Amino acid sequence: MPIEQTQPGGIHPLPRPSPAPVKIFDVLEHGAAGDGVALDTVAIQRAIDLASAAGDATHPAQVLFRGKHTFKCGTLHLRGGIDFHLADDARLIVSAEPKDFSRETMLYANGARGLRLSGTGSIDGLSRLFMKNFDAVDQWWIPKPWRPRLFELVECNDLEITGVRIAGASFWAVHLMGCQRVLIDNVTIRNEMDVPNCDGIDPDHCRDVEIRNCDITCGDDAIVIKATNQPKDYGPSSHIVVKDCVLTTQDSGLKIGTETTQDIHDIRFERCTIRQGCRGLCIQLRDAGSVYNIEYRDITFESRYFSDPWWGRGEAISFTAIPRHAGGAIGTIHDIKVSNVRGRAENSVRVNGSAQSRIRNVTLNDVDVTLGRWTRYPGGVYDNRPTTSIPDIEPHATSGYCIRHADNVSVERCKVAWEEPVPEYFSHALEASDVTELSVTDFTGPAAHPERDQAIVIDESETGDGRR
Repeated sequence: MPIEQTQPGGIHPLPRPSPAPVKIFDVLEHGAAGDGVALDTVAIQRAIDLASAAGDATHPAQVLFRGKHTFKCGTLHLRGGIDFHLADDARLIVSAEPKDFSRETMLYANGARGLRLSGTGSIDGLSRLFMKNFDAVDQWWIPKPWRPRLFELVECNDLEITGVRIAGASFWAVHLMGCQRVLIDNVTIRNEMDVPNCDGIDPDHCRDVEIRNCDITCGDDAIVIKATNQPKDYGPSSHIVVKDCVLTTQDSGLKIGTETTQDIHDIRFERCTIRQGCRGLCIQLRDAGSVYNIEYRDITFESRYFSDPWWGRGEAISFTAIPRHAGGAIGTIHDIKVSNVRGRAENSVRVNGSAQSRIRNVTLNDVDVTLGRWTRYPGGVYDNRPTTSIPDIEPHATSGYCIRHADNVSVERCKVAWEEPVPEYFSHALEASDVTELSVTDFTGPAAHPERDQAIVIDESETGDGRR
C-alpha cells in the first residue's frame, strides 16, 4: 500500500483510485439459450473471447452465467484476464456427444494468465452418460471408450478457482498441468464413488499452489500431486500446500504419485479430515523422480478395504518406493515428516522402500492408529501396485507399523490399538526389517496377540508369511 510520512510516528495511507467497473459479458446476451437442451458452446465461447479482449490479469472481465439456467456445452477454450462466473444456481453441463468436443475436455486453457473461475453455481460432467455398464463383481462402472475430463488447465499462471461446485466427472475433475501461482479455495466436488479415475484435484508439474477449504467426494484419489510423463518439460511439482479440506474417496485421501517422472518436493498437507479412503496418507514412488521435503500434520482419517480394482488395501499410511518395472529407473523418498495424525484403519502404517530405492529420513511423531476389520473383503495383504518388479498384491501379516528397506527412521510418541474381534493375521505393534538407524521412543501399544507375538520386532530377515 502506498503511504506518506506526515510526522514521526504517524503514517497515513494515500487514497486509492476508484476501481474500474467490471466489464460483464452475459452469455445469454451473446446467444446462449441456457435451457439445458440447446448446445451453447458457440455463444459461450464468443463471450469468453470478447471478455478476454476487454480484460486483463489485474482487471478481469466477467463471463456471466445467470442463475436459474442450465448451459450445455462441449469444449470451451478459456482465456486469461477473465472471471468465468457461475452466479447463484447457474449450471454448466457437459454434452454427451463426442463431436461437440475439440479436445477430450470440457474446460480447457493453455497459457492463460489471470484466469478466474468463481461463483456458487455448478459444473456437472454427468458421468453416468459415459459409463457402459456396472460390474457387480468388481463393484464399479465400466467406462465407454470415450469420456471427457472436466478441467484441463495447462501452463496457467495466477489462476484462481473459488466457490464453485463440481460434480459427475467421468475422468479427472481438475487437472492442472505446469501451472504456477494457483489458488483453489472453497470448492466442492461431488463425483460418483464407483466411477474409476474420477480424481478430485490433480496438480501435475505445478508450483506455488494452495488448495484450501475444499470438500471432495470422489471414487478415485481426492487430492493427488503428480509428475506425469509428458513430451514437454513442465518442471517439478513443488511448493504446494493443501489445508483445511474434507475428503471422502474409495482410493487415497492425500497422495503423491504414482506418476513421479520428475521431482516432487516441498509439499505440506495440514488440518485435513479424510472421512473415508483405501489409504489415508500415501506416497507412491514408481519412476525416476524423487519425493522429498514432505510434511503431513494435524490430520484425521479412516481407511478401509474396497473391491479389488481400487489400489490400496486399507493402509493407514503407505509410503512406498518400488520400481514400476523390473530394472526401471526409480528415484528416492527422503525427508518426510508426519505429526499429530490419528485415525482408524484396516491395515498398517507402512514405510516400505525396496532394494533399488531405500526410503530415508522419515519422522513419525504423535501418530495414533487403531486397527480393526469392519469390511467383508479378504485381509492379510499389502498392495504394491502399480509394479511388475515384485508381486503386486503381497501376502503379509498386519502389523501396527511396518518399516522395511529404510534408513534413519524415527518413531516418536506413536500409538497402536486393536479393535475386537482381532483377526488371526493381525500381529506386532511395530515390526522392522532391513532398517538402519531406527529410533523408537515413547511407543505405546501391545501386539495384536500378545500371547503369541512380541510387541516390537526388529529383524534383518522375514519369514514367508511376513511374521517376525
